[in-house]
Amino acid sequence: MTELEKSKAIIQYIADAKKTTPVELYTDEEIKNVYSCKVIGKEGLKIVFGDWEEIDKIIKENNLTNYYLKNDRRNSGVPMLDIKNINARIEPGVFIRDKVSIGDRAVIMMGAVINIGAEIGEGTMIDMNVVLGGRAKVGKNCHIGAGAVLAGVIEPPSADPVIIEDDVVVGANAVVLEGVRIGKGSVVAAGAIVTENVPEGVVVAGTPARIIKGVDAKTSSKTELVDALRNI
Repeated sequence: MTELEKSKAIIQYIADAKKTTPVELYTDEEIKNVYSCKVIGKEGLKIVFGDWEEIDKIIKENNLTNYYLKNDRRNSGVPMLDIKNINARIEPGVFIRDKVSIGDRAVIMMGAVINIGAEIGEGTMIDMNVVLGGRAKVGKNCHIGAGAVLAGVIEPPSADPVIIEDDVVVGANAVVLEGVRIGKGSVVAAGAIVTENVPEGVVVAGTPARIIKGVDAKTSSKTELVDALRNI
């Protein structure tokens, strides 16, 4: 499938998805009709899971007064990714949308936001508060530093996504703009803003980012990945 076809497929998926407003209702009062909602508990405290349209009816029709509502989205078209069976280390507080691919032994740290269509390669670490935009691709054994942003492209569908090749290190708070490709083994310095493609095996820094040198032994020692952090 071409990148254009992938983009159009994602757009169609979002357009066709039933928009939902999932709500949790907590109450100790009697409930007679729960429609299609799921209920846990019969006596005492009950938890009702369902869409707001039906939860609202339940509250009104049963004249509930002692209840608590939990809700974190409105008319959402894309659910979060089911991560239970992914062979990776995924820490609390991440937001990973459906249709994301995560390779074996990858590490996703707290606060990361990974949008629909993104791809994360085997052994890659996505550090704290990183943003991977729609369709962004990160290769194997990369490190994307804390607070970095890889710009996303869902629309226009013809636009190219960010591509990070294998063995790349992106420093903290760096920004890689849409359509940019970072070559294998290269290093993006902290805080850099990358607006153009980067060849293999170089270090780029600055705003906009420019090549400052090739990757040498000193650079490699400073950007070495630790396999132990990727143990499952």
